[in-house]
Amino acid sequence: MGTITINVSDTTETIFREVVREEIGSAKGSLGTAVEEALTLWISKKREEEIATRQLALMKRGFALGKYTFQREELHERQN
Repeated sequence: MGTITINVSDTTETIFREVVREEIGSAKGSLGTAVEEALTLWISKKREEEIATRQLALMKRGFALGKYTFQREELHERQN
């Protein structure tokens, strides 16, 4: 398990601790559990944004589907 040391504003820390206490409780490890959940959600969001950006770039570039010409009769051919 890794250790990360961070600095956040006092207001953010206070609110975070209150929410963790309300949602998870004040047992040992609750704060770490909440931080891990927050980091996981942040990573997931960033990955989704990256995928969306990449897909939009592909759509803007377009797709080479080739050209196919056909006659109307070929599309509406009837089987006897």
